Amino acid sequence: MTISTTLLVIAKEPLPGRVKTRLTPPFTPDEAARLAEAALTDTLQAVLATPADRRVLVLAGASGPWLPPGFEVAEQCAGGLDERLAAAFALAPGPALLIGIDTPQVTPELLARGMEFTATDAWFGPADDGGFWALGLAVPDPELLRGVPMSTSYTGAVQRRRLTVAGLTVCDLPALRDVDTAADAAVVAAQIPHSRFGALHTELTTDRAGAGAR
Repeated sequence: MTISTTLLVIAKEPLPGRVKTRLTPPFTPDEAARLAEAALTDTLQAVLATPADRRVLVLAGASGPWLPPGFEVAEQCAGGLDERLAAAFALAPGPALLIGIDTPQVTPELLARGMEFTATDAWFGPADDGGFWALGLAVPDPELLRGVPMSTSYTGAVQRRRLTVAGLTVCDLPALRDVDTAADAAVVAAQIPHSRFGALHTELTTDRAGAGAR
């Protein structure tokens, strides 16, 4: 029997003042939203290039022209991030990998690795800030996420320990840097200069440098 696989992307509609607020300053709220949209677009394109039976965007807000064909859209539930991640996994009837949009440098190769469950129960992608950028579960169980403290320097450690305490075999994906601050954005943009995110970051910072020189 073939088991359906699901790639989940959790995201917010890229609206000024509601996304990437830690990029402001130096970026304006409109620029921060444009960078968020570029990161979202790059992430969705990587997901499209990854083999999966279903691709689901779990969205807070409304979809826009940045959403390509090939995605189901599900509304995010209310509650804290742990509840929203748990509810996202509840959408998957079989093996699933969940990511956000804070790592536009992600590649289809990395995502495909995180969906290979023949020798492991779970995949964990740590983030440099102590969180995690990816979580894959061969058997999605929302209870594995509920109650995990989010947005802390130890979120990743707590989440990974939750998996091992549950008796799951866990494999790690490479650590990636989340785009949270302007410093993060500069580092990630330099890694992917030809992406939408990298190109827009270069455009915005070049414009700002030019304006400062005048």
